[in-house]
Formats: sequence, structure tokens, C-alpha cells
Amino acid sequence: MNTRYKTVMMKPQDKVAVALENIPANTRIEVTCQNRSFSIDIKGNIEFGHKFAVVPISQGEDIFKYGEVIGRASKDIHTGELVHVHNLEGKRGRGDQIAN
Repeated sequence: MNTRYKTVMMKPQDKVAVALENIPANTRIEVTCQNRSFSIDIKGNIEFGHKFAVVPISQGEDIFKYGEVIGRASKDIHTGELVHVHNLEGKRGRGDQIAN
């Protein structure tokens, strides 16, 4: 198990963690948040400051970071995969998301 890469995950309900340094593809890391611990195989290079999934996220599902919804998955996201604009759709400030 390679645990030398630093990450941050603030709330146990978060579905992503943030890399505090570059993490190369095919690296196994351990992410711990309060009473939850995740062993994650990183799928592709994760650059400093970028998010990656700590659990599988289904298309349409809300994505939590720091305990807040930051958007929803625009497609299925696998554990260890980069979470960014290619698979995350923002929900804030969108007129088409207003409930009638």
C-alpha cells in the first residue's frame, strides 16, 4: 500500500478527495476521513488540487466535496477516477434547474 501521497477529504459523506500533490496513475493510496477509510487505485494522473472519486458515483448522482454538493455526475465515475468538467456538471446558478 502506497500512502505517501497527501490528500484531503473533509466530511465522511464526501464522494471525492483532493490531491495535495501530484499522484501518478496506477498508484494505490489510502484516504482517511474521520471514521471512514478508503483504499483507492488511482486510474490516471491526478494533479495537485484536483479531485478524484473515493467511491463509485452513478450518472445523475450529486457529488459532495467538503460536505457540500458541488454538482452532479454527467456520467458514471469509477473509484480512483479524476472528477472534473468532463464528468461533473455544475448545479448552481442554472435557470433550467429551478423547480416549478
